[in-house]
Amino acid sequence: MASSELAPLVSVHYGIPSTASTLSFDPIQGLLAVGTLDGRIKVVGGDNIEALLISHTALPFKNLEFLQNQGFLVSVSNENEILVWDLEKRCISSKIKWESTITAFSVISGTNYMYLGDEYGFLSVLKYDAQEKNIVPLPYHVPPNLIAEGSGISLPDNQSIVGVLSQPCLSGNRVLIAYANGLIILWDVTEDRAVHAKGYGDLQLRGGAVVNFSDNESHTHLNDSLDNEETDKEISSLCWVSPDGSVLAVGYVDGDILLWNLSASENNKGQKTQKSPNDVVKIQLSSGDKRLPVIVLHWSSSKAHNGHGGQLFAYGGVDIGAEEVLTILDLDWSSGLARLKCIDRVDLTLHGSFADLHVVSHSYKANHSDGTSLFILTSPGQLHFYEYGSLSMLKSERGNNNYVHALQYNSVIPTVEPYMTVGKLHMVGSERNILGALSKAVSPTKQHPDNTLTGGSAQWPLRGGVPYQISTTECYSVERIYIGGYHDGSVRIWDATLPVLSLVSVLGFEVKDIEVNGASAPISALDLYSPNLTLAIGNEFGLIFLHRLQGNSNQATVTVVTETQHQVHPCRPQEGNYCSTIYSTLNSPVCALKFATSGVRLVAGFECGQVAVLGTSSASVLFITDCVSSSRSPVMSLSVRMCPTHHNPVENSGNGTESASAPEIVFVLTRDAQMVMMDCSTGNMISSQPIHPKEKSIAISMYILESQHHLAEGSGSVSVTYSQHTEAQSEPLQITHQNQSGLPNVEAMEPNLEHEMLASQILLCCEETFYLYSLQSLIQGDNNFVHKLELEKQCSWTSIIKRDAERYGLVVVYQTGEIEIWSLPDLKPLGITSLMSILRWNFKNSMDKTMSASEKGQITLVNGCEFAIVSLLASDDEFRTRRPLPCLHDKVLAAAADADVNYFQNQKKEQSALPGFVNNMIKGLKGVKEEQHMNNAEGREMVIAHLESIFSRFPFSDPYNFEDMELLIDDIDIEEPVPYASSSQKTIGGSKEVGNERDKLFEGSSYTKPTARTHEEIIAKYRNTGDAAGAASQARDKLMERREKLEKLSLRTEELQDGAQNFAEMATELAKAMEKRSLEILREATTLHYAAVYL
Repeated sequence: MASSELAPLVSVHYGIPSTASTLSFDPIQGLLAVGTLDGRIKVVGGDNIEALLISHTALPFKNLEFLQNQGFLVSVSNENEILVWDLEKRCISSKIKWESTITAFSVISGTNYMYLGDEYGFLSVLKYDAQEKNIVPLPYHVPPNLIAEGSGISLPDNQSIVGVLSQPCLSGNRVLIAYANGLIILWDVTEDRAVHAKGYGDLQLRGGAVVNFSDNESHTHLNDSLDNEETDKEISSLCWVSPDGSVLAVGYVDGDILLWNLSASENNKGQKTQKSPNDVVKIQLSSGDKRLPVIVLHWSSSKAHNGHGGQLFAYGGVDIGAEEVLTILDLDWSSGLARLKCIDRVDLTLHGSFADLHVVSHSYKANHSDGTSLFILTSPGQLHFYEYGSLSMLKSERGNNNYVHALQYNSVIPTVEPYMTVGKLHMVGSERNILGALSKAVSPTKQHPDNTLTGGSAQWPLRGGVPYQISTTECYSVERIYIGGYHDGSVRIWDATLPVLSLVSVLGFEVKDIEVNGASAPISALDLYSPNLTLAIGNEFGLIFLHRLQGNSNQATVTVVTETQHQVHPCRPQEGNYCSTIYSTLNSPVCALKFATSGVRLVAGFECGQVAVLGTSSASVLFITDCVSSSRSPVMSLSVRMCPTHHNPVENSGNGTESASAPEIVFVLTRDAQMVMMDCSTGNMISSQPIHPKEKSIAISMYILESQHHLAEGSGSVSVTYSQHTEAQSEPLQITHQNQSGLPNVEAMEPNLEHEMLASQILLCCEETFYLYSLQSLIQGDNNFVHKLELEKQCSWTSIIKRDAERYGLVVVYQTGEIEIWSLPDLKPLGITSLMSILRWNFKNSMDKTMSASEKGQITLVNGCEFAIVSLLASDDEFRTRRPLPCLHDKVLAAAADADVNYFQNQKKEQSALPGFVNNMIKGLKGVKEEQHMNNAEGREMVIAHLESIFSRFPFSDPYNFEDMELLIDDIDIEEPVPYASSSQKTIGGSKEVGNERDKLFEGSSYTKPTARTHEEIIAKYRNTGDAAGAASQARDKLMERREKLEKLSLRTEELQDGAQNFAEMATELAKAMEKRSLEILREATTLHYAAVYL
């Protein structure tokens, strides 16, 4: 194998990481994204489709939002890096590092535009260009001083923006800006002015309403103490609580919740709104003096209240030290905000420490109910889904446990509940389809056994993703299965052929009408003989279960075998229990299982150090050895090798035991690194004593290498040592018969067996050292090794992978979490990676018990709630090309949603998706009838075009003013005669008209004193405007052109002095003004150059 072979790929990932911290949901695509504290994003869809996206930095996410129905996901890291993820390609499409600290971020719903607020109070707008795959900062960039000027208020320096929310009724026309000191501004981006400005000054108005709900009873009263509020009231959360964006809920650090009235009358357009105590209402969830900050607020509107009520979800606001709950308030202000009523309150008990909450909107559905749906994320990595038609269900259960109303996320492969103790990935023959046999043997179970809530009708809402479609001409067969054993004694089997695993069966070993002690003990060992689908399962009680997966489903007996008894019990096969044999031989945990002799024998190694060989077809115990290790060390590994000198089939003896004419050798490795060989047929020990390293070692694994290649002299930085005692022995090989008393009996082995084995070697992997022994040394009891490799780090797990018949290597997982591949048999390092770089996992001591691998380099790993299959080799085309990963973005669904007229109409009704002027434009162009049939794609395109025109300009500027100015100045034709009026025609009205013309001509051209600009203002005005040198050159050319026109204009005015005195004066003044403006243009070009340098 070559170093280029190493190319790790996470082919399968199930489970929500324990570091999950934030949620985002795409209701159209039916996808849920879960951001973590270590820079990962878990995407969960339907049909067992899940994916893991990993950023290049292991940092938490501040924000995570879908570009809904567009196939992209936007994340903001703690290092202020904005990433756009392409869900179809599962990669980063674009990224940009923001210069200042991002303190607020939101996506304008249904578009590719984003608002951004930073630590300095700047409001910026970004756009993601899907065609160019680029995040573009737009010219609309407003510094805090301009916002303060447009609001008519004073804003303290260095006030960061803590929240930005697009007002839902106008699709980006207005944005809510919340500052750290409690100031709230509703900003109109089309008019560059503040519609509302609310802050601590409004709290000082007497007569404000206070709704106290600390004792489950609503109390509303006027509070004259509002004027005693602190000057700064720090904001911790906010959300809209009305479909039209007229009411805003704000949570504060002191535990208060304030509802602000932000409705504006059209008659007051352009005027400062009047302050009133009816504009704000305080809600208190607790009457204590010390309360938790309200860190999360979400809202769900209710049709019953016509947009003037619904459910407010709040986390926080309760007394410090109180039980951790999510508070749900049913609010109604149909009679006015000042008369707010809190109809009901429910405190929802959480399944862990709160992490995040997401309320699912049903407005995208044509006939959606008035129910409330929400996801709640708790630590560590627990996700629950709730759906209620009203709070009455929870209210009736107020005294009971509310857990029964939650639908919990269940991973496709459970690892914690129940707890997985052992897992194995097995390759099965592809020449025939075994899935049918597995399905017939055990009835398949559903991934979510409880798809509906108890007593309800809620369905798991995640349906997103497109699985790999098998063509009609492709003959599907099961090539891989994954088997997991659990602490409760159950075993689950999955079809792992495709990158989307599917559960095939669940095996339980509690046999009805038969009492077997220890049947539900934790599973400790597994092995599958794939040719006849026989599964062996061992547990910590010492029991071994034999399960024939393609056996007769109508069998009516089960055989219980002990060392001295053989009992056959009738049983009624039901509930998926088709166990044929139960072996109870030693009261010691089973550590290793290995099928031998074409599946008719089963070798079992126990924790007590003994080995048993069982007959599978005759349901018998062939023999049990004494402890193979002098220290009674547990058996770690078993290997079986058949001597190729004979090929006669296995025969059954008359006494019910199996015998084979071809000898099989069992290699046994114990925890203290002792290796022994024994005859699988008789139990006779080969060699007089076990061999082991001279140094005290802890064994990990053992492999038989059938290779005649010579070892290399060295391998880089590792230490290579050769033994000086490797000469071939001339004595005949000895077989030692060890009876139950432990006395050895020695006999000679056939010479041909010796010659066959001399070509092979034994690789012994210990925690700190790897050893290579010749089989001859092992047979002779010679402790001298052929090759010794000292590791720099402690090893925890190993496996052999094959590129092909000639190229194979050793995968080594260290206790540091690093993964290294070594070539075999020369043990040269080929490449290194780590669990941290692949999965962001830290290695844990018990992780090796659930690790397994296939020969093709596919490794299964379990860490807490997570399960993963990692493909290590670039040559593995199973999960790369031949069976590609499922797609996370459904283009067909996206096109159907865009063409759905009902969707667009619901958006208009529920959220007023289009601004008023767009509606008027549609009516004027297409007529009312056609407007009613416009689909969502057309409506969104019009909104996006509208936003593009707004955000492509600088604030406080008309995007068409510059062009209009060019027409007024540059279109003057100097060569044509200029008509003028005679003096007799001058009247008062005429003088007024001349004055108007003068005003028009000099409009915007008055000289203003240049002012010093800050670095941020220069960036705000000139960000991404092109090449600075080109812009300066263009400005100089424009200056020369205008000077030529002014010279011609001056000559022309001299000829017309007698008949047009007023015009001459106007021209002279215009010349002076334009000279000053030319200087300004030159200054602007210079500033642009420096701005380019800054950027």
